Amino acid sequence: MDTPTRQRAAVILAAGKGTRMKSSLPKVMHKVAGRPMIDWSVDLARGVGCSRIVVVGHPSQDVLIEHVSSTLGEGSLAYQDPPMGTGHAVRCAEDALDGFEGDLVVLYGDSPLVPASAIEHLFESLAEGAAIGVLGFDAAEPGLYGRLITSGAGDLEAIVEAREATPEQLDVTLCNSGVMAGEAATMFRLLRNVTNDNAKGEYYLTDLVALARSEDLTCRAVRCDEDDLIGCDSKADLAEAEAIFQSRRRSAAMADGVSLIAPETVWFSHDTVVEADVVIEPNVVFGPGVTVRTGAMIRAFSHLEGAEIGTGCSVGPFARLRPGTVMAKDAFVGNFVEVKNTRMGEGAKASHLSYLGDGEIGADVNIGAGTIFCNYDGFLKYETKIGDGAFIGSNSALVAPVSIGRGAIIGSGSVITKPVDEDALAVARGRQKQMDGWAKGFRDRKAAEKADGKKG
Repeated sequence: MDTPTRQRAAVILAAGKGTRMKSSLPKVMHKVAGRPMIDWSVDLARGVGCSRIVVVGHPSQDVLIEHVSSTLGEGSLAYQDPPMGTGHAVRCAEDALDGFEGDLVVLYGDSPLVPASAIEHLFESLAEGAAIGVLGFDAAEPGLYGRLITSGAGDLEAIVEAREATPEQLDVTLCNSGVMAGEAATMFRLLRNVTNDNAKGEYYLTDLVALARSEDLTCRAVRCDEDDLIGCDSKADLAEAEAIFQSRRRSAAMADGVSLIAPETVWFSHDTVVEADVVIEPNVVFGPGVTVRTGAMIRAFSHLEGAEIGTGCSVGPFARLRPGTVMAKDAFVGNFVEVKNTRMGEGAKASHLSYLGDGEIGADVNIGAGTIFCNYDGFLKYETKIGDGAFIGSNSALVAPVSIGRGAIIGSGSVITKPVDEDALAVARGRQKQMDGWAKGFRDRKAAEKADGKKG
């Protein structure tokens, strides 16, 4: 992104209690596409070049306060207590922006899908002479949304609440999103003149338009798609936002050359990277932090998180890849295999029914069914290392920390607790003993006991 000619800042409103969420978690900490909504807004502000970002919260929101402090650092929080409207919330951020000179945008912590292009257009309206820019959308059902009343020349003349609108104004479909931008000093100066002379006794940010117009300052409305501006006040709203994101992400993936066999059953995270010529079968879930390189196959009912899948790899069906999994070119993880914090070398295979945790697996290693990396002693985690070309027989338990040498073979059913040398065979199991005729005698005795029991 080009560096803006004027400094930019953002105030993100996040003090709402979110009572309709019916949750102890602050509203803006609920996730869309695996990411807290507040992080969507913070990333948006960063994406449009905001050098200063202030989140307005409530002192009771401990989880939010800790999260924002770790994300943005000290001085990034302002508090609204008690909440007295959107205008009041922005004023609460004034001290945190002390000394800032430039343009300010007001965002909302519960609106995760606002595109950077829309905010850029808002800032452009300021560069073209507007004192205030307001983001609006053409609503399919305007209902109780505030209407943006524009002139023939396209200037924004007023924001009218639906309950106060005339019949002609109610016919207007351009509605207010609440997102607003202006020169910071101008916005704070106008905010000082906002009153709470209304039914709710609150200070409304929307009053800035009327105040600016009273000074013959120009205001502009900028349009955005309705779906981009969805606000999430309830779990139903969250589900709707998730559906919008997923639909767009699936379409984008297919446009980029990814094959989705049943698109509506594939769920992406906000940061999923999938390259062209990847095939994804039905009912696959991507958690945060997954990259899939070209030519890979992700088969049905697999769950991936924090994993890097190399070119030509195959995953699943019914596989689980947890954070720290790295699969090199042409590696293979089959059905009912779980991998965590393990690097698999080129061509390595674990075809079925295994747990591979905290390991380093060399190239062309074959992991037999039922293999377990015993990586945890109840207190600490330990690493298993397997050299190139080794063969791990089925139903083996490798008790970490342990290393298996290059080209070594582990006999099926072994419990390996000591290092195995290169090209060696290691077998660690009880000797097989045979007692001829014992089984027939056992069956005869038991059949007789059963018959006697029935007679009795």
